[in-house]
Amino acid sequence: MRVVFNEAMGDRCGIAGRFPENDEAIKMSTLTIQLPDGVAEGLRECAAKQGVTVDQLLSSAAAEKLSAMLTVKSLREHARHARREDFEKYLALSPDVPPLPGDELE
Repeated sequence: MRVVFNEAMGDRCGIAGRFPENDEAIKMSTLTIQLPDGVAEGLRECAAKQGVTVDQLLSSAAAEKLSAMLTVKSLREHARHARREDFEKYLALSPDVPPLPGDELE
């Protein structure tokens, strides 16, 4: 199955705050992707249950994934510049107390 994203997703389902309003200032792109029929059907069902379009669901999912990937990249970049002695200094300032209930190591 081929899925085509619309040029502008807008808030076609009346769910305020979850997706951006149809705004001419926001530049949108059209992408064509191929998905297995079962995945496409699952997306349609999930979008219907959420009261959004497939475009909105996929746009939101892609934004979440991109954000996670960029966060990992940023954390790795910060870690490259980290110094062991700074970490050990920070740990030395931590109080030596037992863990909270549920946080114990097994």
